[in-house]
Amino acid sequence: MRYLVTGAAGFLGTNLCKRLLKEGHEVVGVDDLSTGFARNLDALKSYGKFEFVRHDIVKPWPDMGKFGFVYNLACPASPPRYQKDPLQTFRTSVWGVWNAIDYVTPTKTPLFHSSTSEVYGDPSVHPQPESYWGNVNPIGVRSCYDEGKRGAETILMDYWRKTKNPIKIVRIFNTYGPHMDPEDGRVVSNFLVQAILGKSLTMYGTGKQTRSFCYVDDLIEGFVRMEKSPASFTGPVNLGNPDEFTLLELAKKIEATLGKKLKAEFLALPQDDPRQRKPDISLATSRLGWSPKVKLEDGLVKTAEYFEEVVGKK
Repeated sequence: MRYLVTGAAGFLGTNLCKRLLKEGHEVVGVDDLSTGFARNLDALKSYGKFEFVRHDIVKPWPDMGKFGFVYNLACPASPPRYQKDPLQTFRTSVWGVWNAIDYVTPTKTPLFHSSTSEVYGDPSVHPQPESYWGNVNPIGVRSCYDEGKRGAETILMDYWRKTKNPIKIVRIFNTYGPHMDPEDGRVVSNFLVQAILGKSLTMYGTGKQTRSFCYVDDLIEGFVRMEKSPASFTGPVNLGNPDEFTLLELAKKIEATLGKKLKAEFLALPQDDPRQRKPDISLATSRLGWSPKVKLEDGLVKTAEYFEEVVGKK
């Protein structure tokens, strides 16, 4: 089949394209390279029939032909990246989805959208089911991403109710693995790169806030199962690992992975930073037959190997 993947040069886009190409599909990847990397695109060309189009999805899309399925993954996903240009981040989520709808409507091509656990904000319900409406600060420094993704979900669901054209929405929880940006500011990449370089770990708050870390191969498997699910199942559906760890526990896991003692530098907790984050994946399990398989210890080994190569510390 012929696929279109926006955000193809980013972390998730690269891993998804790799999976599709290995399965023998043709992939057209779109990215403006604002947060994606050319090195990821170079790797993809070795896996199969891959074409790259450099384009900002906020702008009207060029004619790239017909596709069997469209994955919309384009948007900065780490706080430092999406707060750098918050207006552009919001436009990418909202205008980008609008342009995606315009592109797929004439052919009724199924449209997959990557939403986020950030739609739950700093949750007062734990773990978070899809039925929870969230606790988001609509005017905070993170709202460009949180509310942008919530707005995109609104557009897609109204589009589906009006047209019945096929859509799929997944809410992604903390994901890690090869092809992450070493400087993206998320906790796994931060801790691993700092540890590899012999620096103190940047620990915000007390380190007792929790996250649930999903290895990227597990997440991509969830993507593919969602794509192949019945057209009537639109989501949103949570995709993430329900195993919950404090940041202090994550630091200990990284110590064990690298075999070195690490120090931490404690800084103030950023505004609106969630205290707890854990997905309720019962919907994904019942409707997709999906649950994560890779343990954190095993995923960290593979991720550390990637970062060691990228930062030149083999």
